[in-house]
Amino acid sequence: MVPGFAQTKVVFSAPQTIGAFSQSVAAAASDDEAVARFYRDSDYAPIWTGPGQEARRSALLSALAGARAHGLPTNRYDPAQLIALAAAARTEGDRGRLDVTLTRALLDYAHDVQTGALEPGKVIPLIKREVPLRDRRANLEAFLAAEPVAFLKSLPPRSPAYAQLMRAKFELEAQVAAGGWGPKIAAASLKPGATGPAVIQMRDRLVALGYLSRSVTASYDGTISKAVQAFQTDMGLEANGVAVASTIDELNIGPKARLESVVVAMERERWMNIPRGDRHIWVNMTDFTAKIVDHGRVTFSTRSVIGALDKDRQTPEFSDEMEYMAINPSWNVPRSITTREYLPMMKRNAGAAGHLKIIDSRGRVVPRSAINFAKYTERSFPYSMRQPPSDSNALGLVKFMFPNQYNIYLHDTPSKSLFAREVRAFSHGCIRLGDPFDFAYALLAAQSDDPVGMFKSVLATGVETNLRLDVPLPVHLVYFTAYPSAKGRMEYRRDVYDRDAAIFRALQEAGVVLEARAG
Repeated sequence: MVPGFAQTKVVFSAPQTIGAFSQSVAAAASDDEAVARFYRDSDYAPIWTGPGQEARRSALLSALAGARAHGLPTNRYDPAQLIALAAAARTEGDRGRLDVTLTRALLDYAHDVQTGALEPGKVIPLIKREVPLRDRRANLEAFLAAEPVAFLKSLPPRSPAYAQLMRAKFELEAQVAAGGWGPKIAAASLKPGATGPAVIQMRDRLVALGYLSRSVTASYDGTISKAVQAFQTDMGLEANGVAVASTIDELNIGPKARLESVVVAMERERWMNIPRGDRHIWVNMTDFTAKIVDHGRVTFSTRSVIGALDKDRQTPEFSDEMEYMAINPSWNVPRSITTREYLPMMKRNAGAAGHLKIIDSRGRVVPRSAINFAKYTERSFPYSMRQPPSDSNALGLVKFMFPNQYNIYLHDTPSKSLFAREVRAFSHGCIRLGDPFDFAYALLAAQSDDPVGMFKSVLATGVETNLRLDVPLPVHLVYFTAYPSAKGRMEYRRDVYDRDAAIFRALQEAGVVLEARAG
């Protein structure tokens, strides 16, 4: 029983005036068709306020009291207010309104904890994810048919990551209550061999974060260097044990900011409360990697380059299915690039971007000498552009296709130098892969005893060829700044597109409140 609720001593008997109860239920539910229809179909039988329904009420109130643990806006279903309403209920009309209020609280909570409190596309238009919303009536019927406590416990995502994020939330709340991880490191950067107060601050910070055992050393020695390297690995930084500016910046981030990242990650997990696929591709943009995951284990990983920071180049978030790889691909230049980037160049010099063919509406190559580029605008330019297969093709020698309306795919690139950067946001939106051939071999290994030979035999023809996957593979383009590693340790990444900051603001506006928790 929820603390406070037991003290109300509320015991409801069978309604004495069925008409008054049903009329108040009908009026209270009139603006919610799913709820109104359910009550009509059940002849306005009480769900919460009838005899013997105390356990059902208690289970719901207990779940609502724990909503804050999920980082949800608890003001939407305030259990204290519900307790007060129950205690004040005197008439059949009061009971009917209370019954509907509790039903709404159940359905609101179920919606939020299953699939998120926010509509992602309204917060960030480039989040194109299809949130797996559950049917409200189906949720209500399932609750009434099940053991209440068990049903309510089954609502949150069942992924291991969600449970680990919730545990991290508790730990960070305790850390906030305890005052954080100590003073910030008062240095722009530090190198092995350094001594002084800033090294001591870094040492103490690494101890507080769990990367270093308690130590009294005042010099940046090998033990500290190894701890820095482990920290860098968990933050997605270059793991060389040298505390450069980006490492110091990450070390100086306090538990409150990390807590915000975790709460946003929990909301993102709820948006993705779907089967991921026993085998799937996981592209975490903030991590700048593309991975193949088999039954929860990463079996292949490669560096990636994502869309540039400009709003019109950022990579969208969505899930789809990879169907085939195009070997020796042509690059059909997106119209936005053709008209905004290449057309102005060709107005100045008709021979500009000479590696690209000009194509008319009937698919024919048009000589540039036949075109007066100066007379066209972005809107009126009637041609498209294409780069034939070659080693210098913008897509490299292979692209991986999951056909979608956003024209996003994974691909090779001749521009290899960018993969050495720590922050890799440079493309027009598609995902470039650092090791595309190895990625192809890993994919084909599921359908060939000789995946390397299969791929290379097609590549050697020089002809554009689509090689289908026998089994389409789920692809998830995601954006997590906080996520547990395979070993359960929390890893954090930079909010390169500022999306998580916007989501956290929206959660706060919805009523999410972070709390410090005594450890």
